[in-house]
Amino acid sequence: MQKVFIDVDVCLDLLSGRKPFNEAAERIFSLADQKHLRLYVSSLSFSNIDYILQSHFKISDARKTLSRFKTLVHVLAVDDKIIDLALTSDIKDFEDAIQYYTSINHGIEILVTRNLRVYKKAKCKVMSPEMLLKIISDI
Repeated sequence: MQKVFIDVDVCLDLLSGRKPFNEAAERIFSLADQKHLRLYVSSLSFSNIDYILQSHFKISDARKTLSRFKTLVHVLAVDDKIIDLALTSDIKDFEDAIQYYTSINHGIEILVTRNLRVYKKAKCKVMSPEMLLKIISDI
């Protein structure tokens, strides 16, 4: 089963129904639900997603959404090593650096994001949700 790290932007596309991006996100998470993919997020993702969801929904609804979401993903720890790598990284956005090094540190070879330009020097495959879906359909 293909292991894929999902960036926060793609998670929010799914959870907030952000048009037109939600369609590809829904397809990816549906594949995970059907056990065709194994999706990973960092523990940091949950706090970021909760913060954004609370601006759209009541706290209780945001937490229910996160609880359902957690059944689709595997949560990877952010530790000292990842923070140190992110602090010394060439990636300007600290949150993006944390996401990247979480993926790398846990051996995930594909990072899916809509923010491709951030990861130009990545040591893993970085692709958009649409690129991932194309690759999966070609298998």
